[in-house]
Amino acid sequence: LRLFEEKIVMHAPMQEVWGYQPCLWKMILVGVGAVCSGGLLLLLLYWLPEWGVKSTCTPTSLRDAQTLLLRTTVGKDLARLTCATSFIQYFVHHSTKYYWNDVMQNFEVYKRLFFGENEIAVIVPSLFKLLIKEVLNPFYIFQLFSVILWSTDSYYYYASAIVFMSIISIVTSLYTVKKQYVMLRDMVAAHSVVRVSVCRGNEDTEQAMSTELVPGDVIIIPANGMIMPCDAILFNGTCIVNESMLTGESVPVTKTSLPSSDEEATRAYDIEEHKKHTLFCGTHVIQTRFYAGELVKALVVRTGFSTEKGQLVRSILYPKPTDFKLYRDAYLFLLCLVGVAGVGFLYTIILSIMNKVPANTIVIESLDIITITVPPALPAAMTAGIVFAQRRLKRIGIFCISPQRINMCGQLNVVCFDKSLIVKSNLHLYYSFRPPESEAAKAGLVNSTFVACMATCHSLTKIEGELSGDPLDLKMFSATGWVLEEPTEEETALHNLIMPTVVRPPKNFIHEANQNNPLTQNMELSELPACEIGIVRQFPFSSALQRMSVVVRRLGEKHMEAFLKGAPEVVASLCKQHTVPQSFTETLETYTRQGFRVIALAHRQLESKLSWHKVQNLSRDVLETNMEFLGLIIMQNKIKEETAGVLCELRHANIRTLMVTGDNMLTAISVARDCGMVLPHEKVIIADALPPKDFHPASITWHYTEAPTQSGKDNQINLEEIMYDGQVSQPEQSYHFAVSGRAFAVITEHFPQLVQKLVLKATVFARMAPDQKTQLVEVLQGIDYIVGMCGDGANDCGALKRAHSGISLSELEASVASPFTSSTSNISCVPNLIREGRAALITSFCVFKFMALCSIIQYLSVTLLYSILSNLGDFQFLFIDIAIILITVFTMSLNPAWKELVLRRPPSSLISGPLLFSVLTQILTCLAFQVLAFLLVKEQSWYEIWTPQSDACNVSSSSPSPSVNETIPHDHKNIKNYENTTLFYVSCFQYLAVAIIFSKGKPFRQPSYKNSVMIKCCSSCFSASPQLVCVPHDWRVTLVIIVIVNAVVSFLFEVNFRNISSYMSIDRWGRPFLSWLFCRRNKPPRVRYRHLALELQEDTDWPPKPSTVTYARLVYHCGTCNCLLCC
Repeated sequence: LRLFEEKIVMHAPMQEVWGYQPCLWKMILVGVGAVCSGGLLLLLLYWLPEWGVKSTCTPTSLRDAQTLLLRTTVGKDLARLTCATSFIQYFVHHSTKYYWNDVMQNFEVYKRLFFGENEIAVIVPSLFKLLIKEVLNPFYIFQLFSVILWSTDSYYYYASAIVFMSIISIVTSLYTVKKQYVMLRDMVAAHSVVRVSVCRGNEDTEQAMSTELVPGDVIIIPANGMIMPCDAILFNGTCIVNESMLTGESVPVTKTSLPSSDEEATRAYDIEEHKKHTLFCGTHVIQTRFYAGELVKALVVRTGFSTEKGQLVRSILYPKPTDFKLYRDAYLFLLCLVGVAGVGFLYTIILSIMNKVPANTIVIESLDIITITVPPALPAAMTAGIVFAQRRLKRIGIFCISPQRINMCGQLNVVCFDKSLIVKSNLHLYYSFRPPESEAAKAGLVNSTFVACMATCHSLTKIEGELSGDPLDLKMFSATGWVLEEPTEEETALHNLIMPTVVRPPKNFIHEANQNNPLTQNMELSELPACEIGIVRQFPFSSALQRMSVVVRRLGEKHMEAFLKGAPEVVASLCKQHTVPQSFTETLETYTRQGFRVIALAHRQLESKLSWHKVQNLSRDVLETNMEFLGLIIMQNKIKEETAGVLCELRHANIRTLMVTGDNMLTAISVARDCGMVLPHEKVIIADALPPKDFHPASITWHYTEAPTQSGKDNQINLEEIMYDGQVSQPEQSYHFAVSGRAFAVITEHFPQLVQKLVLKATVFARMAPDQKTQLVEVLQGIDYIVGMCGDGANDCGALKRAHSGISLSELEASVASPFTSSTSNISCVPNLIREGRAALITSFCVFKFMALCSIIQYLSVTLLYSILSNLGDFQFLFIDIAIILITVFTMSLNPAWKELVLRRPPSSLISGPLLFSVLTQILTCLAFQVLAFLLVKEQSWYEIWTPQSDACNVSSSSPSPSVNETIPHDHKNIKNYENTTLFYVSCFQYLAVAIIFSKGKPFRQPSYKNSVMIKCCSSCFSASPQLVCVPHDWRVTLVIIVIVNAVVSFLFEVNFRNISSYMSIDRWGRPFLSWLFCRRNKPPRVRYRHLALELQEDTDWPPKPSTVTYARLVYHCGTCNCLLCC
């Protein structure tokens, strides 16, 4: 925190905190204003809390503050400062307690008070509180104002219907919100309060409730497992944990104790760096491995909402607002409708004054125009498409916890894939060998040490008798033919040390190996140095380090051994150079270029004096050095059958696809070519970056690779890298960059000006750490890409959350690791999600245009009727708004998504030239035909000017005037007249016409004629409308002709605008006119990546020429003058 006089700057998650204290004279003024405005001022301050604070308080120091104003990165929130005691001050914001003290004190005194109870308490608001919050919504307040106004004007039936629907809407909303709160509370509270064993002073243990835990407590993990009530760092023992609740990954993971060596002990604890040693809240500890006389212990590091589970619950309770342009434009368009309503308001007042209408009638009718023009149900109507899309996604196995992101899926233009989702998970083990240096060594490629490494260097464990763990470890272990045995609790209790996991060949090993296992074929059991090997210590696989290792002891041997496996380049760098064959690089490239997955193995014999206790304190860096290279394991991941088709579909839809993997660079490039991310004729440019060393600056070497060619017999890929000279012309678009994780880090730090240029054409990102995947998503978003991320939910968790649309492939129905979770095991869910996103987005546009047109059509009808001092009747408003508009809005949202992805994406903005032009043409068309019908009806021979005794319903073609003896009720509101009946009839058909016209089908949704529910509803309304008007039969036929012509003209305008005018008129005069209208002449592209692409097209030095080296500027410190020098 950086302290200022009246504010502090908080870097995460808030930006600024301002202190205020109540001001008496300001509060008095606000009170007077609230009384004078009838409470409207209080409503305004409720909707705008920052205004409420500033209008009732004065700025002050944070020490004296009673009210805090928090300006966050996603909005502005208000929190009250609470003082529990006179010694400590804190406030609670989004379920997180913040402690404020400008004088450093001993936090131990206040630990229990400050951290509070270790409980993720989801407080379910009362129904009254939810009701008040729902009712105070601006649209419900507007509806309340409208109902009062309509009741004053005697529109009781229509007002009652609106009140009834509003009550149903409020009750439904309250039930849904209350149910969600209760479900979340029950889910969180299921295992949040448990009894745990806590270690106190002098190694004494006592039973305590988990709610009493605070950071610094030491808890005991029972042997039969438990649900973790907090985040704790494991410092004694080993645990097998199921983290599917957090990551969506169902494979159990092994958690080991925190290294206790001197070097490790000096490093500060980091939740990401030490997550292999951290037990997260909410995860299920399946089983533990412990010492006789010792206990599996963990140190509490985070409690309550500060835990990993607590942060996920907070993300559900307080989701980040979706900053989608569609919704911002919707509110902007509502302001435009308010402006239109203002024109009608003034028109009504002037017209009424000219006709000497009473003052109370002027007020009511002028305000009535506003309630007609501004549709309060617009936001709810626009979410209908999202609701139906969410249901369709659920039917195909895609579950969503953030529905608002469905619309954003329709705008995706780049999707990042993890390589594990593109290839099959069932690995095919082809070879395991040490590259021989001579022909004599080829006869013994596989030796016992190699097999022992495969059998021991893994993190497998048995759960309920079944071997469980990483699929790669399972495949490698099964290839050895060995078996794994784990000690029971009773066996462990009989020894003074932890009983290790033991691997050994089965009794019938020789017979089965010779017949079924190529790795141990022709090998005798006596050739193995020992039949049983115990795994003494394990260093789990680290994505950042790209390796794992174990310490083992063979049965009967005094010395221990270390086995290492991991990325070949990493393993080779940790081995003695004379043990690494000279053909290592060549052999590695041979197989990685063919798309094989290559794992390297290494071995080291430890000193005999190294005891078991010393091994437990040995650091990983010390152990994993001076290894002896054993060989390579060659495996093949075949491309999934669905992968090529999905990527081809995305490419035809102009959606970029990227591969982000932790695998080898050449393997990733080969897989990218095989699956179609990189086409055969396209080149791949590898950006190989090196960090600065000594006085040499950081550099990037650009290597060009050619497309692969097929060899004849074995059908293997033979990729030849060709270095071109500077005379070869550079490709314009047929190239892709490939970047490794190490190069990405160097370029980000030393070449920041090249990062955006690089990611613009980069397709392959290899050896990427989890945090680098997140950083890549941020860079893509920085150049205005709408980014989708498809991962497995474990290592990709950060990127899945950071992307605009993250989808995790998991067997679970829902996972908080990402907004979307797919139960399918392949990437076919991605185009399905994009299709539904596009359909939902287009539905939102269609509903918006329809609601806007309905308001304008009704506005035109009422304005024309006001000119003859008339208006629509109570039941006419009721029929239009309920039977036509409401039903049509929800039925037109039922159109399912189109079966294919097209090249262009739906528009993202409502305030755009084409959309405004479409709405404007429809408004003019409807106005023209309403005016035509309004004028034609006055030219009919049977037309009569309204009088209180006249009634249009008593006029027919054969009886132009009512009977003298017939008693007719007075119509003082001038509703039963020919103009009213005619405009009502014409407008009813206009609503239906624009609904069908705006309900677009291809290329984003299924055609409207396949929406049987909408067709039936529109047909019913079309059939019923002629029966509701009381006019002569001949005029009724004329009206049918008018509305048919109206529909045809509206349809031709819309279709011609889309198919012809968009290419001819709009390009020739419309687009320049709109550009002039919106002052967008000669402006660069609105999105950064297009602007960047234009710059690179004009840059003759990009991409860099083959084999060239780009150097960073070297910056060093001058000791004499204390300045920075660049060269």
